[in-house]
Amino acid sequence: MRFEDKVVIITGAGSGIGEATAKRFSQEGATVVLAGRNTDKLNRVLSELPSDKALVIQTDVADRDSVKNMVDETVRNFGRIDILVNNAGLYVVGDLLSVSQEEGDVVLATNLNGVLNCSYSALPHLLESKGCIVNNASVSGLGGDWGGAHYCAAKGAVVNVTRAMALDYGSQGVRVNAVCPSLVATPMVTRLDDETLKLFDSRISLQRAGKPSEVAAAIAFLASEDASFINGVNLPIDGGVTASNGQPNFN
Repeated sequence: MRFEDKVVIITGAGSGIGEATAKRFSQEGATVVLAGRNTDKLNRVLSELPSDKALVIQTDVADRDSVKNMVDETVRNFGRIDILVNNAGLYVVGDLLSVSQEEGDVVLATNLNGVLNCSYSALPHLLESKGCIVNNASVSGLGGDWGGAHYCAAKGAVVNVTRAMALDYGSQGVRVNAVCPSLVATPMVTRLDDETLKLFDSRISLQRAGKPSEVAAAIAFLASEDASFINGVNLPIDGGVTASNGQPNFN
């Protein structure tokens, strides 16, 4: 029960890593705010949580007014914010010229501006509570991907803004860290064909995709007092992907 009496906002909480993170925090005693665009998905997750310690707030993280409303509504209902998990994100496949500028703008607005918008609105409350932020970045923010220019641009920025905010707010009692998952078995990933999944497995030393619950466990650790001296870290949750220097397996 590491998060008893704590209020946690999780964006993109309707499925995948966000859903698993909401359940993990709830299991450890937190009051959980489920934020996202799809209220049907959010309400499904809500139905599995204690009704007196969970709330759905429809939110588009790319829209500053929507984010401000989400933060204001959280404080109206629960009086405080202790933890912000910036998890909402989306992916568009294609190199720079094959993705329209409009599609690229949506990726950047959600994956990068969403982190900035939510952090901007929540930070005054986190400074009061001496809380923390955990961003969901990606191994795609630590190194490049083929056919993922916009996603890599956004996640690379999240990796570095995590460091910058950690420097700016650590002395004021707010820690900022990020997780950097590789392939995780979310609804987005389950649409990949078998051949593509085999290619991923060939680069993951554990030979499998991660589970959303495994990423959620790392997020909960970084948000907990067990990580009280960890600040500005971008933690790979990748099954060993970043342990490689990129050369092929000759064995």
